Amino acid sequence: MKYIPKFDSKFKPAILEMRKFEKAVQDSKDSSELVICLERSKGYNYIYKTNVFKDGTGHDEENYDYCERIVKALLWMAGGYKIYIAGSDYVAKKLEEDYSEKGKRSFDYFFMADVYEKPVTVIPCKYEEIPEFNPENIKMSKGLNGCRIGFDAGGSDRKVSASVNGDVKYSEETVWFPKINSDPKYHFDGIMESLNIASKYMPTVDAVGVSTAGIVVDNKIMVASLFLKVSREDYKAHVKDIYINCVKELEKKYNKKIPLVVANDGDVTALAGAMELNTNSGVLGIAMGTSEAAGYITPEGSLLGWLNELAFVPVDYNKDAMVDEWSGDYGCGVKYFSQDGIIKLAEAAGVKFDADWSPARKLKYVQDMIENGNAEERKLAEDIFLDLGTYLGYTIPYYAHFYDFKHILLLGRVVSGKGGNLIVARARHVLEKDFRDIAAKVNIHMPDDKNRRVGQSIAAASLPVLEA
Repeated sequence: MKYIPKFDSKFKPAILEMRKFEKAVQDSKDSSELVICLERSKGYNYIYKTNVFKDGTGHDEENYDYCERIVKALLWMAGGYKIYIAGSDYVAKKLEEDYSEKGKRSFDYFFMADVYEKPVTVIPCKYEEIPEFNPENIKMSKGLNGCRIGFDAGGSDRKVSASVNGDVKYSEETVWFPKINSDPKYHFDGIMESLNIASKYMPTVDAVGVSTAGIVVDNKIMVASLFLKVSREDYKAHVKDIYINCVKELEKKYNKKIPLVVANDGDVTALAGAMELNTNSGVLGIAMGTSEAAGYITPEGSLLGWLNELAFVPVDYNKDAMVDEWSGDYGCGVKYFSQDGIIKLAEAAGVKFDADWSPARKLKYVQDMIENGNAEERKLAEDIFLDLGTYLGYTIPYYAHFYDFKHILLLGRVVSGKGGNLIVARARHVLEKDFRDIAAKVNIHMPDDKNRRVGQSIAAASLPVLEA
């Protein structure tokens, strides 16, 4: 490891720790294959194969530490509620204990159970009992033929656009307050208002594409902070199918079937980036703000139906790393690639914040140190952002281990201003020095956020595939 964060010297990049373990196994005569299969709705799955030490050779705990971090990462990247394990009875048994109602990973257990509406189970099995690889492939047109509505649901505003054969006839933002309203009728009426207004600018509606915060499965919103105040009962009854029900109202109006595709806003951001870059080379979008959000478009220009919740993916294998308050786990992305990451590094650097400041205020304070501070303050703030760039430089190869991409889009308030430029410069430098293969194929971009504001809804409009 050539670069060590100045204010986090115990950082253990996931990719380097994985490679260290894999090298030890490779050099051993006591290795065997281990297969992990995560299965989700409709039998879609993700299969990961690796080598570990054979059970009972004195490396059982090492095997488990390695495999558990991979399972954790795959759960939050690809998603799933069935975890098949072949090749190690010890690993399978410990995963059963930890990913249970009262286990160490009970948060993950309950969260995935809510997402897929089925209990999470770990299934020890033989190699031949691993299901056949069955990836989901959600094709998108990336075109705007026909009369399309695109809708983007954010936490502070909702955006809608109407386009006819690629010609945008209408686009508008409307302020709303979804997170503080408990009545789902507020949300339904707001969405319908936007859809109905947009529809007036077209002779008909051929398709609707939706970009929404939250976890989406089969066009349903399984978990979303947008509906934070809605009761569990009302959520199941009125929110889960809210976009499906809204489009049904349009279908009544036009007396026709209207194709609908609902996607996570992170995926749509990545799609918008792919459209802007005019590429199908694989795009991973990472937004660093209150948390770490992400989206992914395959090299073929498709979605995979993955969760892409990188906030909960472990990126630091240091067991003494900061714990995420929500999941109770250590080393997760939210504490590295969000405003929390800057605050953590700033406090380690000796920056003093007022106790009543919000996280956003603390981030702004460090950013102001670069812009307006004296020479000493500027240097300190620059080192903080460079450390986050070091995190990123060592984490991009880790993400590339699971995702196939050639472009990374960096978004969010953390990468705005001079601090963002420092993050990108250091990340590129780490890649060029320590991961030349990745540096040669991956491009890092920071698109102009202002240009994306209404463009997100237009990108959403392109989601449904229509016959030309």
